[in-house]
Amino acid sequence: MMPAYFANMAPIMIRNSFKVLAIPIDGGLKLGGKPLFGANKTIRGFLFAILFAIVVSFIQNILFRLDFFSRLSFFDYSNWLLFGFLMGFGAIFGDLIKSFIKRRIGVAPGKPFIPWDQTDFVFGALIFSDIMFDLSWKMVFSIVIISFFGHIAINHTAYYLKIRNEKW
Repeated sequence: MMPAYFANMAPIMIRNSFKVLAIPIDGGLKLGGKPLFGANKTIRGFLFAILFAIVVSFIQNILFRLDFFSRLSFFDYSNWLLFGFLMGFGAIFGDLIKSFIKRRIGVAPGKPFIPWDQTDFVFGALIFSDIMFDLSWKMVFSIVIISFFGHIAINHTAYYLKIRNEKW
């Protein structure tokens, strides 16, 4: 799940860079008078989410060649490029779906939408990466639960370190 986790963090990590790409992904389109995704969902975030996931997947591929890491892995990383792309695209796609729903029901950008803020990217990454491997329901459940609580812990830490403006 590391490629998805890094894809989810990418938009925050690069928010002050590459400002030329800070273009809303929805182009300002509205549906029912409400933004499709909102101004915070940008081309920059989309592209860098996928790029971060691919880089992390590449690193996993290198580590997979070491006996210790290959024993810990769920699958062979030889197709790391496709895996990274699917995890990154899935993560950001899941986030876009959540933002679309938040705008429809009137939840303001940056306001909590628990448990979806913590799991949207996980579901997206799992759905898209299912093309490459098949996880049991027990594994999916474990990944979602661990990701939910891990996301909360990381965001609280980032908030107290003044990296994020909100705890969720």
